[in-house]
Amino acid sequence: MEPILSKQEIADLLAAIRDGKISIDLERDTPSGQFLDSKPVNLFQLARSTSDQGRFPNFDIILDAFSRNYSISLTNLLQRAFTVTRKSLDIFHFQPYLTEKSKPAAIGILNLMPLKHGALMIFDPKLSFSLIEIMLGASSDLGPLHLDRELTTIELNILKTAFACACSDLNRAFTPILHLESSLLKVENNARLVSITEPEAEILVVAFIMKIGEFSGEFHLVFPISTLEPLKVPLKELVNINASKKSSWRDQIEDDLKDLTTTIIAQSGTINIPFSRILSLKKGDIVDLDYDPNTPLKVLVEDTLKFFARPGTHNGKKAISLTGVYEQGA
Repeated sequence: MEPILSKQEIADLLAAIRDGKISIDLERDTPSGQFLDSKPVNLFQLARSTSDQGRFPNFDIILDAFSRNYSISLTNLLQRAFTVTRKSLDIFHFQPYLTEKSKPAAIGILNLMPLKHGALMIFDPKLSFSLIEIMLGASSDLGPLHLDRELTTIELNILKTAFACACSDLNRAFTPILHLESSLLKVENNARLVSITEPEAEILVVAFIMKIGEFSGEFHLVFPISTLEPLKVPLKELVNINASKKSSWRDQIEDDLKDLTTTIIAQSGTINIPFSRILSLKKGDIVDLDYDPNTPLKVLVEDTLKFFARPGTHNGKKAISLTGVYEQGA
């Protein structure tokens, strides 16, 4: 039976036609039997790809932020120029994906508190062995390793640093929509020992390319769909959230002013005396102040009257208790 497009797939297909991604115009002047240079288009695959992206709008913003953060973290950690870029985003079923995947070398099992289930981070063999060499201080002149064997327990432990680093960068990437507290539970090299959701459950697989100099390798982030479902609304609002968080210069200045320090003076009284008397003052002299002990102290902020206060002590130290606010013109 021919596959039937779902309602969502039909809507995505029509949107692609409106955006000009699929042309419906025929070249009338083309002679019979001749064709324009073109490549075949699988409408079912196109509809599915568009649908996969549309299920979690703006999630690519989170993933790209993770890419940038992870690139910087690895570069700082290992003192090599790392570049991480997103390659693809697809939806699969969990068990078939793990079964069909060719020999994953290192599988990091991540906890994604407070989200349901967890996630997987999977390094391919070439990337795993090369990362281990770099973390052990190998020369940058050495080419990538191609070893046909499983990673040892010691090698898996070495890679934990790279996985833990990714957890921190995931937390930062999710900050606009969620306070994520991801952490590395363990690292495995056997896909049969990994289970973060039901075998037939749908998963979102994000492929990344990691480049270190001339060498490149691939790793995947695997999220159960049920884990991401609660994030649909925050993801849709992500662009609006980012726009609302862009404060104006006035807001920025107000925030910075709140962190500035200032001088506060509790003033009991003032007096005007000639400068010549100041020069003649000595120990034991008495200077009379124009101050009534029964009246409140004046509290000046940067030489400007702001409050009134009563003197006293607190925890064995001199202190003042504010009794009022100065209202100009009152």
